[in-house]
Amino acid sequence: MNIKAHLPNILTCGNLLSGIFGLHFLLKSDDFVNQPQQLIIPSICIGIALVCDWLDGFIARLLHVSSPIGKELDSLADMVTFGVLPAFIMLKLIEGSCTTGTCTVGLFGFYKPYIAFALAVFSALRLAKFNVDTRQSHSFIGVPTPANGMVVASLPLILVYHPAYRDWVLNFNGLVVYSIVMSYLLVAELPLFALKFKSFAWKENQIKYLFLLLSLVLVALLKFVAIPLIIFLYVLISIIDALKSEK
Repeated sequence: MNIKAHLPNILTCGNLLSGIFGLHFLLKSDDFVNQPQQLIIPSICIGIALVCDWLDGFIARLLHVSSPIGKELDSLADMVTFGVLPAFIMLKLIEGSCTTGTCTVGLFGFYKPYIAFALAVFSALRLAKFNVDTRQSHSFIGVPTPANGMVVASLPLILVYHPAYRDWVLNFNGLVVYSIVMSYLLVAELPLFALKFKSFAWKENQIKYLFLLLSLVLVALLKFVAIPLIIFLYVLISIIDALKSEK
């Protein structure tokens, strides 16, 4: 058995397993509003999945062991860790932000927190689109699912470690709007740069280096609060770069 050839898939399975454990611990949480630390482990599981997701692709390219099954397995794992798990975390957050009547009052008494499940559905569409879209070999069209996973995973961490921002995180309208807007951005025809380096030359990677520098500054200053800002910055810089390229 050639372990080297299977190493990327082993890491991908680690990604998937992280999502499964995240869902397990999430389903055990029962009063996260008063005990927000109950959502810390699911958030950490998304963080572990991010590391595995980056490593499986990096090692596959490094060892030249990429395979069609690895590509499909990667998407299936990402669907759990960056699609389903963030959607259920968002469901918990929206439920925790509800005031009397806000969750059910509306069209046919629709239970509004279920809007969070749009993140899972559009993540599936995003991943399926990525697998067949030949334009996305060196860049992205639409926000990658790990980016949404990072934002959602950061929210419980902000609640616990930066309680001053609690009212910002547990904002019912803000969470609902985020779920809708991000669902659209996942599948939007929006060109976004990828942090893949063919070389490390400044001229070819100015945008990437600028983004990484600003991200480090934000993390140093704001810790977990920086994560949603970094993803917003990523989208904003990509849009500006795309508009400059069209001129």
